[in-house]
Formats: sequence, structure tokens, C-alpha cells
Amino acid sequence: MIEVRDLSKTFRVHRKQPGLVNSIKSLFHREWVNNTALDSVSLSIGKGEIVGLVGANGAGKTTLVKILSGIIHPDGGTVRVMGENPWERKNSFRKNIALIMGQKAQRWWDLPAADSFLLLREIYGIPKDEFSKRLNRLTETLDITSKMDIQLRRLSLGERMKMELIAALLHNPQVVFLDEPTIGLDITSQRAIRQFIADYRQEHEPAMILTSHYMEDIETLCKRIIIIREGKIVYDGPLADVVEKHTPGKIITATLSECSLTEGFSIPSELGTIISTDNCRITVQVPRPKLTSATSYVMEHLSISDLSIEEPDISTIIESIMRGHHE
Repeated sequence: MIEVRDLSKTFRVHRKQPGLVNSIKSLFHREWVNNTALDSVSLSIGKGEIVGLVGANGAGKTTLVKILSGIIHPDGGTVRVMGENPWERKNSFRKNIALIMGQKAQRWWDLPAADSFLLLREIYGIPKDEFSKRLNRLTETLDITSKMDIQLRRLSLGERMKMELIAALLHNPQVVFLDEPTIGLDITSQRAIRQFIADYRQEHEPAMILTSHYMEDIETLCKRIIIIREGKIVYDGPLADVVEKHTPGKIITATLSECSLTEGFSIPSELGTIISTDNCRITVQVPRPKLTSATSYVMEHLSISDLSIEEPDISTIIESIMRGHHE
């Protein structure tokens, strides 16, 4: 449903120089520089797939979403969303997409949500019976029915975000762009919105792109992620493969029954590396093929009251990839 080939986008921006004199000079002669937001980006997303788009601030995530939704034009490459050029913004295209931006309210603040939804019913030409059925189901699922007649500006951030989701999904779009949908929300609201998105995807099978700085959003909803760094895709594949591909092994943490036993303990280099140790706990990074041997060695040489084997923290790994520490 989404096909992108060799997409590029460059913004021409004014270079600001510090100091009063330079500020005055810029009034008469401005110096411009090219800022590459996207560089030869290619990707494909199919029906029913939700893909996590991950990258640092300024990596190009929002630019990509805006091009795919038809808000801005690319400088080069080809883009097809449901077989159409997004920037032509045909009605057949706009009626089948949804863009949800957690950092920007798109509803009318002085109107109750119910009035906004009625307006959207007319815009999208949704039959009245179908509209009522969809609206009731969405509001009940998000537990927001009692807030429908309250002005949007009087609702909490979490409640407003739920209204934005309902408004975006009333017309059952085939393609959904979610740009930071849980930003600034409390834990309860985040969980409710994640569950709602998961249920909606399972029922309606749209193609979905999710950008978020909260790794729990990505881990909960996405089996596939795309990592963007400085406008280029540096990883596109299963989320589960990120850990295995970019880390040398697993983490063994042993809690000792006698704290003093960590003194002088060492492990053969071929079995692993001690990451940290204190009086009562020792942590070892172990190559995957040596996991069984390393675990046996630790258990034989230490008196252990508890032992855990874990994968390295995935958010730390992805952050490292975004910073260019893994290739």
C-alpha cells in the first residue's frame, strides 16, 4: 500500500550567525545552507502492517510522514500510497488516509467533540447509521463517551488525544500515520491508546506508520522497525533481530548468598566479560554460543541465591544505532 523509492528532500534554511553585528548584516544579506532531511530513502509497507519509525530529533521521521500524507513535496524519488501520488491530494486519496500528530491538536478547541465528529461525517460522507455505529464503538472502546459534549479545550491531554484518534479513524482509513500519538500522556492513557491502536489494526488491517520516542510504544505495537539517521535508513527489519544483530550476547546477573564471594572472582575471557560487580551481585556479558557454558561456570564457582539471563536493553541498543555506534 505504501511504496517509496529513492526519496529525497532538502530544505534551504537561513544560517544564523551569533552577535549583534551579524544579525544586522543578515537583514541585507542572508547566507543560506541546504539541510538534507531525507537522502535516497526506500521502503515498502503492506496492508495490515504497522511499522515503527525510529530516529533522533531531526533525523527525518516527520518529514517522511508529511510527504507520505501529502503535506509537502519531495525533491526526488517516487512515492505511491494506495497507488496514488500523495501531493496531488485527490479526494480518493484523502478519504482513505489518517494523520494523527500527538504534538498538534487538529480539532476545533471551542467545540465539543460531538460537534466536530458530526462535521467530519459530512466531510467524509459517512452514512448516518454507519457513523453512529462507528462512533459508539470507538468512544466505548476508549472510555470517553461521557466527555463528548465538553469543549475540547476543557479536556485533559489524554482525553484530547483520544478524541483525535476517534476523529482520525471515523472514516475507516486504509493508511494511518501516527506521529508521536502518546507524547506527554500519563502511563494509563498511554496504555489505553496502545491497546486501542493494536485492536484497531487487528480489526481493520490498515497500513500504519508509527513514530515515537517511547520505546514501549514501538515494542508493544511493532514487529518491524525502520531506523533513520541523518535522513538515511540504517536499519529496516524485524524488531526482534535488532538485539541479536547488534549485540554480542546476553547478560547474566547473579545474586550471591554470601556477598564477599565476589572478591577475586574472574571468568575465562572466552566465556564472557564481567560488566559490573558489587558485594552481593555480579553481571556478566556472555557470547550467545557460550551461554550454557558460562552459566554453568558461574554456578559452579559462586554460591548463588538468584540468577537471571536477559537480553540487553533494546532501547539502549536502538539509541546506539541512531548515534552511529553500530553499523
